Amino acid sequence: MFDTIKEIIDYSNEHDMSFAEIMIQDEMERSGQSREEVREQMKQNLEVMRDAVKKGTTGEGVKSVTGYTGQDAIKIKNYNENNHSLSGNEMMQAVMGAVATNEVNAAMGIICATPTAGSSGTIPGTLFKLEATHGLTEDQMIDFLFSASICGRVVANNASVAGATGGCQAEVGSASAIAAASAVQIFGGSPEASGHALAISLSNLLGLVCDPVAGLVEIPCVMRNAIGSGNALISADLALAGVESRIPVDEVIEAMGKIGRNLPAELRETGLGGLAGTPTGEAIKRKIFGDSEVKS
Repeated sequence: MFDTIKEIIDYSNEHDMSFAEIMIQDEMERSGQSREEVREQMKQNLEVMRDAVKKGTTGEGVKSVTGYTGQDAIKIKNYNENNHSLSGNEMMQAVMGAVATNEVNAAMGIICATPTAGSSGTIPGTLFKLEATHGLTEDQMIDFLFSASICGRVVANNASVAGATGGCQAEVGSASAIAAASAVQIFGGSPEASGHALAISLSNLLGLVCDPVAGLVEIPCVMRNAIGSGNALISADLALAGVESRIPVDEVIEAMGKIGRNLPAELRETGLGGLAGTPTGEAIKRKIFGDSEVKS
């Protein structure tokens, strides 16, 4: 329906329609479903996200099969409850939700890929933090997800949301960017401000490589979602304050795509370069898979 973010912004202004409403109507037209059916499906996605955050922050939390990731969300929760955190307790609440979701993913639990499994914590971390601190209603949260969907579709079509083709800038970077744009939408920012939030957020993570240790979506993937949520909230606040990206949003997306294509294969989800290629990264790989896997 739209090839660029600018087209979405222009349509939003011309028809006095939110990003979420544009996406809902498009989905109704594509699927032949009613508004209630379309919103109910998105509500189910929201509940999957909520369940993952709850699972990762309840009791002792979760651990991955390898044992290399897990239970950090519980540490963050305890720290936040008993300390005045350096980055602020509200920000750490977003971090907790992001980490919890990706720990559940690493533990083979059920998550909602937004837009990928490796970046599945960024949007929930942002969204449930805003619910807790700013009282978002369920309808607002569903609208947030529809807004993220329409922005994410443009990013995916014009660049990438896959680490294998674009690095982690395409995964956590994209998730952070569409979360920032959606937060601005929900809190009354203009369509243009949402575009600036997306551009600023994505600009901040340009060049981020995808270097999963042992080829698993654990190290450093889980913690990068914490950065994704924090970046989304900061970028949204900047845009709501009137700060603008000097590079137009669609040019930022195009730049991300070009950067991704120029990244060497070792830094695009192959588990060969970056942190995966460090002595410790190689040692972890040998411990999990044996020497033959490392030498191949």
